[in-house]
Amino acid sequence: MSMRHSTKSRGRAAAVAVASLLALAVSGCGGDSGGKDADAASAKKSAGPPGSAKNAPSGKPGEVIGEMKGPDGVVIAVNSAVRDSGGFVTVSGTLTNGGSKPFNAIHWLSKETDMKSRSSISGASLVDGSSKKRYLVLRDTDGECLCSTGLTNIKPQESRPVFAQFPAPPENVTDVDFQVPTMPSVRVRISE
Repeated sequence: MSMRHSTKSRGRAAAVAVASLLALAVSGCGGDSGGKDADAASAKKSAGPPGSAKNAPSGKPGEVIGEMKGPDGVVIAVNSAVRDSGGFVTVSGTLTNGGSKPFNAIHWLSKETDMKSRSSISGASLVDGSSKKRYLVLRDTDGECLCSTGLTNIKPQESRPVFAQFPAPPENVTDVDFQVPTMPSVRVRISE
């Protein structure tokens, strides 16, 4: 009987420990950081799993601050380049396939061998011409880019939102060149 009693006690102790951990986890999520931590976390989640372009931050509807025209009628209209207080810049826009055949972003991949994101805009970069520095797309601890993924089989005349996050250049840098492989670069102004 003592064996049965100790098994029940261990089960209760484990349940109390799990409940305590859950309570701590929930209370830890409610801090008042002014939303900065939540914004950074949601930006990281916005990259989504490979093969999805969901939850991408969207630019200001209708406003175009730059346009890139690539081969086969592919166009990226850049809507915003926003500097975040967390130390990164998010470039958002819309990719439109103006061509006559489906488009796949295979040529836009990063050349880094440990980058896991496929069919993405992971090869994009920001260039600060004044200090001659290039900023590559950020990635998470799993090696996934913090950018739009799932850019496959984009049908003719179809549009999709795209975004990419980069380390922020110094505060005094306001104009940068946004580059995507196979497309001419476009100068964009970073807003706060």
